[in-house]
Amino acid sequence: MRFAELSSPQVAALRQGPRVPVLLLPIGAVEPHGPHAPLGTDQLISQSMCERAAARLATDEHVRVLILPPLGYGAARCAAATNGAVGIGQETLHSLIVDVCTALGEQGLPRVVLVDSHAAPEQLATLRRAVHTVALRSGQHIGHLDLACHPAARRLPAQLRAGQCHGGRCETSLVLAERPELVDTAQLRDVAACDGSPFEATGAEGESTFDTLTAMLVEVIRELV
Repeated sequence: MRFAELSSPQVAALRQGPRVPVLLLPIGAVEPHGPHAPLGTDQLISQSMCERAAARLATDEHVRVLILPPLGYGAARCAAATNGAVGIGQETLHSLIVDVCTALGEQGLPRVVLVDSHAAPEQLATLRRAVHTVALRSGQHIGHLDLACHPAARRLPAQLRAGQCHGGRCETSLVLAERPELVDTAQLRDVAACDGSPFEATGAEGESTFDTLTAMLVEVIRELV
């Protein structure tokens, strides 16, 4: 499932096969998610979404899904003064995405989907602009799982759609579903968050949310093909 694990001849063979290659680019941020969740929560969620979508389409006759190495650093201006926040500028993020997608397009692999769960306003604006820039420069149309705009997003918690679930019940549930050992449960009881206390988070809720997110990502992949 991982693009970076292929050899050069295997990448060349992607263009010759009967299945259309689609490359997923997980994007996140390094910033605090309360005292209980890991700094890399956003990347962890994005990466898991990609892995689940790739697994769901593993036997598809028409699509070959591969996961690119993630972009783990994001535009995290709102958390810049907090311990553990390591952000990059919007122009840096924009250039990284445009350069990666352009390089793939020049190799005959133009179908790329941006998969981001950081969803800070500056990050979301940068990703949308990158999609537009790539199209203007090369005519290459890349996909973007934009949780604020996808029709199925109504099935997600409202705070997740709005990018306001930072370290709360929803995000904590997603981490519990994927990497429960990374959640400091001793810290949960005293934490309040905007979408409900993370003390109420459960792995089962995270699995349900992941199922919806994965279905949305699969839809974006199929639309791109």
